[in-house]
Amino acid sequence: MRAVGRMLGVLAHILAGVLVVWRVFPQLSPAQRDARAQQWALAMLRHLGISLQVQGARPAHGPLLLVANHVSWLDIVVLHAAGHCRFISKSDVRDWPLVGVLARAAGTLFIERASRRDAMRVVHQMAACLQAGDVLAVFPEGTTGDGSGVLPFHGNLLQAAIAVHAPALPVALQFIDRLSGQRSYAPCYIGDDTLVQSLWRTLRARNLQAVVQFGQPQRHDGRERRVWAEDLRTTIIAMRG
Repeated sequence: MRAVGRMLGVLAHILAGVLVVWRVFPQLSPAQRDARAQQWALAMLRHLGISLQVQGARPAHGPLLLVANHVSWLDIVVLHAAGHCRFISKSDVRDWPLVGVLARAAGTLFIERASRRDAMRVVHQMAACLQAGDVLAVFPEGTTGDGSGVLPFHGNLLQAAIAVHAPALPVALQFIDRLSGQRSYAPCYIGDDTLVQSLWRTLRARNLQAVVQFGQPQRHDGRERRVWAEDLRTTIIAMRG
């Protein structure tokens, strides 16, 4: 019953978010929209029964590229709750009912993963956003893992930060049981999991806590993108302990 109640709260919160996007966002400044997006994400975690722990600090303004490991569909909500940023996401999300509306309103950049030409377009778009002072976020693993480790990083999107000499900030994400401190696999979204299965496990979980750990900004300092990507991955692994 607790999980059903949470589900109803989540659905109502998504619908309320869409209404705000349609009716309120046109009258808001970019900074006000960013603040609303962060507030919405924090409220979403509360509806899901998830507490948030943030370790370290991130610059409030860009240019900055957040580079994070990828555990769950929840990672985007968690990072938004820790501080608004613009994500690079697969193009399919743009057309998802309701979620696509929220993603577009949050300034998400969409990429056709199978297209090398589109990847170059997004890199140029990211570089322009960074030059404009935006905070962007990427998941270089390209897919979600089970949370126990960090998959190899792809360095393609790091080229945007290299092109405009913007710093990258390593971010370590984990989900734990708040009482025991042990890693929780409830929000994982891998293998044969469906989004519904992952969501239901999350809704049923007790004492679930999202942990966001911000590292120190670093620049490429002449490193080629693949080398920089591996160095960032090594840093995130060390941060996760």
